[in-house]
Amino acid sequence: MKKVRVFAPASIANMGCGFDVIGLALDEVGDILEITQSEGDGLTITNRSNVPLPDDIEKNVITPVVRSFLRRIGKTAQIDVCICEKIFPGSGIGSSAASSAAAAYGMNELFGCPLSEEELVLCAMEGENLASGGYHADNAAPALLGGIVLIRGYEPLDIVSLPVPGNFYCAVVHPDIVVATKEAREILPKAVPMHDAVRQWGNVGGLVAGLYSGNIDLIGRSMQDFVAEPYRKQFIPGFDELRKKVLDSGALAMNISGSGPSVFALCDHKNKANAAGWVLKQHFESLGIHSNVYVVKVSNKGAKLTGITI
Repeated sequence: MKKVRVFAPASIANMGCGFDVIGLALDEVGDILEITQSEGDGLTITNRSNVPLPDDIEKNVITPVVRSFLRRIGKTAQIDVCICEKIFPGSGIGSSAASSAAAAYGMNELFGCPLSEEELVLCAMEGENLASGGYHADNAAPALLGGIVLIRGYEPLDIVSLPVPGNFYCAVVHPDIVVATKEAREILPKAVPMHDAVRQWGNVGGLVAGLYSGNIDLIGRSMQDFVAEPYRKQFIPGFDELRKKVLDSGALAMNISGSGPSVFALCDHKNKANAAGWVLKQHFESLGIHSNVYVVKVSNKGAKLTGITI
């Protein structure tokens, strides 16, 4: 029997302009799983976190990840998963991706690391598909690999790790509003006007160029979203007013985190991130909405072992 304890970080998808193709990992916040491998053929999932999850394992994102991994390596085993810590589902900071990434990473460690990083991302995408009805990696890839990740293409999967400025911080607010990922995807238009598409392409190029060149101003002004945000911001009360206040506090940019309802502010100094976090919390408190605020560094670390028993 082997057992591993795995941490996978929270993440922010899109970074404004990079819908489904760019994401970043956050420090400190994330999911912790304990995964045990023994002889047999089966799967159990036990929830010991303080977050309510479905009792039916067929509705848990970990299930398709474990099955995909075993199918890829052509083996069977009894796998018992214990969820020790869990990001609240619907938080907008990659709850399903954190569990999916931790499951994929932990399984790979248990079986002697037979799969590549890209193959692990493909496994984790199975969990994302269950959660949102789509195969996307803008949360799963940074949760596994850490840092800021560009998914250049999906057919085949082509992942590019982008440079992370050393002083990048995020203030993230999670208001007590539930936005289902499936609903947030269904509200999006099926076609994008050419004018908006051209602006979006320019911003994605500007963001990548800014990260490689270390041009902080270019990064900030490139994080504009003309594809998803105009439709998704309706789920977040006072979004436009909040953005103005956050930018006035010194943040480089403010965007919806993934499908929401979380909102994040990217900053080039911890003090600015603290100031932005205060603005974010005050905004929702003024509306009578409770929220949790995290001020964390953009992390270069993805999923990792925190313990192993053989």
